[in-house]
Amino acid sequence: MQIVIAPGGGIRCIYGESIDLNSLGRISIARGSHVEPDELGQWFADLSPVGGPKLGPFVKRTDALAAELAWLEEHWLSASEG
Repeated sequence: MQIVIAPGGGIRCIYGESIDLNSLGRISIARGSHVEPDELGQWFADLSPVGGPKLGPFVKRTDALAAELAWLEEHWLSASEG
């Protein structure tokens, strides 16, 4: 799990359960994307909740999840706090 600590002390990470995030202080969890199939069974990662694109189609859900994580790590995780 990557954790980014901003100069003002804010912390940003992609949610995971490898550490207890509550131990870092008060937390706020928000959805970063939606990974859903379409009517043909192809998978898409919609990153619009964080201002990102819709990725896909992917044949497997795991591929959509991997693309979602890669995009979030590259474009959202280190972005300045809003």
